[in-house]
Amino acid sequence: MNLKNKMKRPWNRINPNVYSLMTSCGEPHYNMNICTYVSVVNMHPKIYLISIDKSTLTYKNLTNNPVSIVLQALSIKNIKLVKLLGKKSGFTYNKQKSLVTRKLTSIWKGNNVINDCCFLIELHKLKQIHEMNDHCIFTFEIKSFKNFSHDFLSFQSLIENKIIL
Repeated sequence: MNLKNKMKRPWNRINPNVYSLMTSCGEPHYNMNICTYVSVVNMHPKIYLISIDKSTLTYKNLTNNPVSIVLQALSIKNIKLVKLLGKKSGFTYNKQKSLVTRKLTSIWKGNNVINDCCFLIELHKLKQIHEMNDHCIFTFEIKSFKNFSHDFLSFQSLIENKIIL
């Protein structure tokens, strides 16, 4: 093990996929964020567990009866969107306008989604199950999905490209 890996904290020594969660509380407005705390926790029915930062518009949307929720597995082609979706607040910056102006979205099942994703999953919120200091865990059931590619954007890619850490 090299010295660089030795010095990393255990919670940063993971390599999950990077996702964006699209939430909408009604037309025409939606928000997208970046998620890395995402896990499948049940197979029948298929249930996802996602941890959401409580200071975000995504959290507000999820606690205000969202109409639409889509989990988007980002591809390496989406790496430049991480700063927009993860470093800018939906409360102070119109991510929707930026994405639409740059023609980075398309429509899937009536929802705006990011182009060039690896897969899309339409979700139904089940419960808000655990509130912590800065995050809250939600459970979601899969309504539908669509697969595209296998070129997943990973947590390690964000580190290597100096986007995080």
